[in-house]
Amino acid sequence: MHPVALGIAASALAGLATGVGALPALVFKQISDRLVNVMLGAAAGVMLAATSFSLIVPGIEHGDRLWPGWGVWIVSGGMLAGAVFLDRIDKWLPHEHFVMGHEGPSSKLKKIWLFVIAITIHNFPEGLAVGVGFGTGDTAAATSLAIGIGIQNMPEGLAVALPLLGLGYSRSKAVAIATLTGLVEPVGGLLGVGAVTFFHPLLPLGLAFAAGAMLFVISDEIIPETHSRGKSRPATFGVMIGFVVMMILDNLLG
Repeated sequence: MHPVALGIAASALAGLATGVGALPALVFKQISDRLVNVMLGAAAGVMLAATSFSLIVPGIEHGDRLWPGWGVWIVSGGMLAGAVFLDRIDKWLPHEHFVMGHEGPSSKLKKIWLFVIAITIHNFPEGLAVGVGFGTGDTAAATSLAIGIGIQNMPEGLAVALPLLGLGYSRSKAVAIATLTGLVEPVGGLLGVGAVTFFHPLLPLGLAFAAGAMLFVISDEIIPETHSRGKSRPATFGVMIGFVVMMILDNLLG
């Protein structure tokens, strides 16, 4: 398959994993905060390892091939640009977090749509990362990245579906909405793989931009949400487990 088709397909599958993770909401209406924290912590750990091994390291390598000695500086700038981009989007778009509450300007939208916007902001850089990964031409490494993103999307899907049940939504509707929030990932995947495939000098910048955006999400949203429930130690071990799992996956497949 063409890298663009692979990037779109892989990011779509990773996004659909959000819906797979939401499926327990069809049976359970509530799960302990400790378990949710561990799962979200593991998601953060997977994202940290993916950012390090699948985006930053190859970004520096590709940068040095294109502009010898400049790889680390190009990646540094790209990471900061990705973080600033997410920061601005976070400030400009009204959205609602299940634990941390409202962010951005005030809005008359229903709370459910504010939740959806928040998850969309979160998922876009993940799809971008998968797309850029396939744009490198290293299908094995990109596949491990896509699998890792899919794994970390599962607890996020459950973390979306369960609060929706608490808001009065039916089980099937909660799962459907959680699944839909993952469908922004193929959009990010298309933009990422398209940009770096057709304009190869953008590759190290694309990898770095996705890395910076993902680091921003980890630090600004996922980890604070796990700690806000008062169960930070289980969440910390979840981060460690997720990081190790993604590190192993990257080395076995990449």
